[in-house]
Amino acid sequence: MKEVAEAHRQEWGRVLAATTRVTRDLDLAEEFTQDAFAQALRTWPESGVPDRPGAWLTTVARNRALDFLRREAHGRRSLPLLVPDDAVPGPEQILEDDLLRLVFTCCHPALSRDAQVSLTLRLVCGLSTSDVARAFLVQESTMAARITRAKKKIAAAGIPYRVPPPDQLVNRLVAVLEVLHLIFTTGHTAPSGTELVRRDLVDCAIGLTRTLRLLMPGTADVSALLALFLLVEARSATRIGADGRLLLLSEQDRGRWDRDLINEGIAALTDALTRASPSRYAVEAALAAVHAESASWEATDWSGIIALYDVLRASWPSPVADLNRAVAIGMRDGPAAGLQALEPLAAEPALASYHYLSAIRADFLRRLGRTADALLAYEEALALADNEVEREFLLARQAALRATG
Repeated sequence: MKEVAEAHRQEWGRVLAATTRVTRDLDLAEEFTQDAFAQALRTWPESGVPDRPGAWLTTVARNRALDFLRREAHGRRSLPLLVPDDAVPGPEQILEDDLLRLVFTCCHPALSRDAQVSLTLRLVCGLSTSDVARAFLVQESTMAARITRAKKKIAAAGIPYRVPPPDQLVNRLVAVLEVLHLIFTTGHTAPSGTELVRRDLVDCAIGLTRTLRLLMPGTADVSALLALFLLVEARSATRIGADGRLLLLSEQDRGRWDRDLINEGIAALTDALTRASPSRYAVEAALAAVHAESASWEATDWSGIIALYDVLRASWPSPVADLNRAVAIGMRDGPAAGLQALEPLAAEPALASYHYLSAIRADFLRRLGRTADALLAYEEALALADNEVEREFLLARQAALRATG
């Protein structure tokens, strides 16, 4: 039933978060949340979809949890996620508040980054364990064990189920935003598989960041991250051509870019910049904004882009930022200058398995007429690329170069 599927996409995290407040146990909360959605599959086709699906699902899940706790006399003896023993409020009151608690619990610094991302995808976004495993390129059994260990660590360490106090909020929020950024980038261009985009991951990251912005209004970094996601996502419909071929930014039909998302992203970026000095996410969003507001590829302000990458490198150094800056130099000053900017990156360990480095180098070499070197660089990129859409693009470029060479 499509209405249940839509409710699962939109409400899973909120229902689970509210149920966790009752059970104080993530495994039990997950079980009763699944029961609530199963009940919806049985009930909604006959009785109709309720006016507030999230509240309906939350009530069912919480009632099942309360019945279980009464039967088992389990409440006071369970190993808890620490929550106050106050009265349990109604579902409408706690949906958003408890979702924020769940996010910060999943991203607690006592957990590894892999565990943080895995729990966020499984518990907050509602992805199946097999889908989370696919995002990490590991076996489902490996991911199931990782998630189980993370849950046990939360219980054993007494990690509190709450939003951190004000003096810890900024540092804890850093981890949350990094997790969301990783989820989005993994979904935007899937590391492997036959699809370029993992829509489940992209939608999860954007939806959760929207919610964070609603729950934490006035937080500049949250606004900046949302701006980045929206400005990049605005181009998603034009990344693949009618023939299924990957289209570079220079080839995309800008008239099909989503202007509503662009306007919302610019507004979020403006809000972030008026509240605080530019953060990493604000600079990255500004870079995306330059592309979004350029009338054409030829009209792109490459000098402005290079200047923004200089800001990014100064405060948040990254080999990937250096690589993207080299691309901008090649666009502004020509392929020889771009190739020269790439040279120091060849020895960068973090880029050793990064196929974009070889692909970009191949393109610069192709534009310089160095056909043999370009073909070799394409071979290197193909050896490292696992996404089938990207591989097809590289193979087509390589074949065209062979034909003209």
